[in-house]
Amino acid sequence: MGLHTPMYFLLAHFSLADICYSTVISPRMLTDLLFGDKTISWAGCVAQFHLFALFVTAECHLLAAMAYDLHVAICHPLRYVLLVSPRACWHLVACSYLVASLSALLYTGCTFGGSFCGPRRVDHFFCDASPVLRLACSDTRGRELAIFGLAAANGLGTGAAIVLSYGRVLRAVLGTRSAPSRARAFRTCASHLVSVSVFYGILFFMYLQPASWHGGQDKVASVFYTVVSPMLNPFIYSLRNREKDKKLMRVRTPRYTLEYQGECECPRAKTQHENLTKGNGHSSCNQNRLRVPGPQALQVVKKGLNS
Repeated sequence: MGLHTPMYFLLAHFSLADICYSTVISPRMLTDLLFGDKTISWAGCVAQFHLFALFVTAECHLLAAMAYDLHVAICHPLRYVLLVSPRACWHLVACSYLVASLSALLYTGCTFGGSFCGPRRVDHFFCDASPVLRLACSDTRGRELAIFGLAAANGLGTGAAIVLSYGRVLRAVLGTRSAPSRARAFRTCASHLVSVSVFYGILFFMYLQPASWHGGQDKVASVFYTVVSPMLNPFIYSLRNREKDKKLMRVRTPRYTLEYQGECECPRAKTQHENLTKGNGHSSCNQNRLRVPGPQALQVVKKGLNS
């Protein structure tokens, strides 16, 4: 399978979203920890939150697109080229970024649209919606409900698409009688399923709860899904490539055959030698053939040593 296939095309954009939203947060966080300068401008705070919301939402929709790709590959393999064509992949990616862009605009407008007063101290290591809304002077319940509804639409909508795809995949796999085919299908879905579990678990904990319920645990959860999760995804998705590399190394390892030289004194060994030379046991690759000396050659060696 080449890098031009739909799975790797979607995985490339998923990795790009991972890199982008982690880059928006991690360098600034490390700078604050090393140099102690924890100030950020108003424009910088708005830009950080907007880009973060954009790429996180895009990653949700890209995970759903990857689940659709796995569903078609396992349930409709003969129609895979037609249903997941390069044009369809571009449409999936374009729709993901379009919905993410519109959602990020709404997120940013609801978060920074009101008036702020008092100490402008964000109790977080980046400008997230909940700590920023705590600084607002006006009533934020309407904006909190808007953010909650938008997060639920993106998270639950893409999550439902992923669950539906995996439900059909599971039904197709359980209907297969071949055990190797089942194992191969489960290995194909394992990497994506682990990424979905980690990403959506933390995402639902962070944003599908009212702002008044947020506490000190949010910082720990944010570290996991802004720093740890993007760092783990390359290792998760490279496990299957490592399995392929191991299989490729086993294929490339030369197999040696034994060729007997000289006359054989044992009748049983002589019969086996004749069968090997007549059948498939005789290798045509001279470079991969080990020559074992027969009794005559061993006698010459013995005579040479005795003399």
